[in-house]
Amino acid sequence: MSFTIHGIQHLGVGVPNHEASWKWYRKFFGMDIPLFNDEAEAPLMTIYTKGKVISKRAAMILNIKGGCAMEVVSPSTFQATHSKEKLQLGDLGIFVGFIKTPNVQQAFNFFDSNNGNLISDVVKTHYGYETFYVKDLDGLIWQIIPANDFYTNHKHITGGTVGCSIGVSNMEKSLAFYQLLGYDEVLEDQTSIFSDWSNLPGGKSEYRRVLLSQKKPSGGGFSKLAGKSFIELVQDTSKRSPQKIYENRLWGDTGFVHLGFDVRNMKALGERLSTAGFGFTCDTKDVLSMGESTRVHCTYCEDPDGTLIEMIEVYKIPIIEKLGLYLNVEKRQPSQPLPDWMLKALKFTRVKD
Repeated sequence: MSFTIHGIQHLGVGVPNHEASWKWYRKFFGMDIPLFNDEAEAPLMTIYTKGKVISKRAAMILNIKGGCAMEVVSPSTFQATHSKEKLQLGDLGIFVGFIKTPNVQQAFNFFDSNNGNLISDVVKTHYGYETFYVKDLDGLIWQIIPANDFYTNHKHITGGTVGCSIGVSNMEKSLAFYQLLGYDEVLEDQTSIFSDWSNLPGGKSEYRRVLLSQKKPSGGGFSKLAGKSFIELVQDTSKRSPQKIYENRLWGDTGFVHLGFDVRNMKALGERLSTAGFGFTCDTKDVLSMGESTRVHCTYCEDPDGTLIEMIEVYKIPIIEKLGLYLNVEKRQPSQPLPDWMLKALKFTRVKD
């Protein structure tokens, strides 16, 4: 039996103060719909937490305007901290998160008027579109990019996440890995000193940037809401040796902790990844029950440089638990999008400030 990777489901973010960071994401990114928000232990992650089972609060949050989700993770058994090293573009791991907007200039004005930590003006990229960069409450860098594939006309100036920029040491090996995950369309491949990065750490050096997307997205329950997503691979072409962003750190420390994918037939996917040399490092082995309303199968693997990739096979999750609305994949075609009335009903779970 074959496997299916529908695409990016979410971008995982480690933060020291869950409440404060999520409030910032609600204000600036419109991420005000929680699919879940729970405190629990993380026994699956002991390989990345020095053998100790940690506890953490995690919320999977959405913007009803459109885009992928974000998982905000805040450890409660230790204080999440930044790397002690000075990190920069090209370091190995996720360095920049992507957020989409229908109007880059209006989004910039919103951040500016609300005292957002802007680290660039609106600048033109070599991809041909305008963009800008901002730091969140915890100093993580986000790129705001234009898009026109929004699910609703929700008034917030941005949508949700649409991918990220990942530092790699060997572009060809990394391309092969991410193409295996379904990001098989090379939109751009250039080597240069890039003007849109001039204000970012290491931004005045030369890099190879390869922008990937999916040629034929395979659908999935949240596909209409998620829209198009991207992975940008970045290789430092100087003589500098890149650092691993999570070297000698714990999963949950401040930063982009993982990139999550929505998949079907985990067993077949695991066999394929193992054959390619990227077998699962963590595996719930079976369906993970998180109460009566949530049943998923979670695994992790690593890209060629150790960046954490989470695979999630959803069997049942609440859409609006208090109304008895659930996504039950076992009773429907996995590639079938959720009906509009069910997706739009998510607005009734919005957290308002």
